[in-house]
Amino acid sequence: MNEFNRLGRRLEEQLRLNTHPLAVRMLRDRDEVPPEAFRPLERLGRCLSTCQAFALSRRFGETVAQLFEDMWCPEPVIGFGLAEPPPFFFEGRTRYPDGVASLEAGANWAREFPRLPVGEYVGVVSAPLTTAGFEPDVVIVYCDSAQLLRLLLGLAYEDGRDIKTTLGGHSACVYAVVPSMLSGECTASVPCRGDRGYAGTQDGEMIFTIPRDKIGRVVHGLDQGGTSTVPTRFSMNPEYRLSEGYAEIARQMGQVAGDGSAVKGYPAKDRRLALQYR
Repeated sequence: MNEFNRLGRRLEEQLRLNTHPLAVRMLRDRDEVPPEAFRPLERLGRCLSTCQAFALSRRFGETVAQLFEDMWCPEPVIGFGLAEPPPFFFEGRTRYPDGVASLEAGANWAREFPRLPVGEYVGVVSAPLTTAGFEPDVVIVYCDSAQLLRLLLGLAYEDGRDIKTTLGGHSACVYAVVPSMLSGECTASVPCRGDRGYAGTQDGEMIFTIPRDKIGRVVHGLDQGGTSTVPTRFSMNPEYRLSEGYAEIARQMGQVAGDGSAVKGYPAKDRRLALQYR
């Protein structure tokens, strides 16, 4: 196992994922297709959408490589820079009239669509992170909201910073790869209708993307940050016990008294004054 395989194994152990975390690499040359990878057109005699290729990797452990001629959906072709987008795309006609109210609205979406430079890459390859024989550009984790919470906490363990992300309702495969590659930062995205309808993604799934240089950091944060792998215990107790840090900041704001109890019977603006007499 290489280092990325070990990190993938740890992610699976920490998060109890339903499917494999994905190693995804953009290919700069046809010769970079891994020997263990299959291409849809060669094996199946048919094209696949990229969400379907990703599903074969994360659900069935396949290493799948797609070049331009293997791709069925046009949006990853545009997003990955495998061809020059035609004017039809930038005019907004991809979205109008079925998805937006006007051509202008469709053009807005097209202009803001995340894209890699045209001609820089010739294809994409995906595999489970635990078995990938190549170094990924990004790791894509399909997860539920509880697992996403843990990933965000793991990322923030080192410097306390949250992610900034753009959510869209289309082209999950593009939004899961391109923004993170362009920024070098972790991102979150939403499975699109194609991902759900053609690749079996479930309603409870979200997507978290980790660029190559931050994979170790996220795994380390999950190990060290004290975020439990067991399901979160649930209660509806009023005025439950606050953590030490939460209790201290609440005391300093006049939200709770020195003994940790709530300050009652006073308007919010008078709570600080009330604390002097407790």
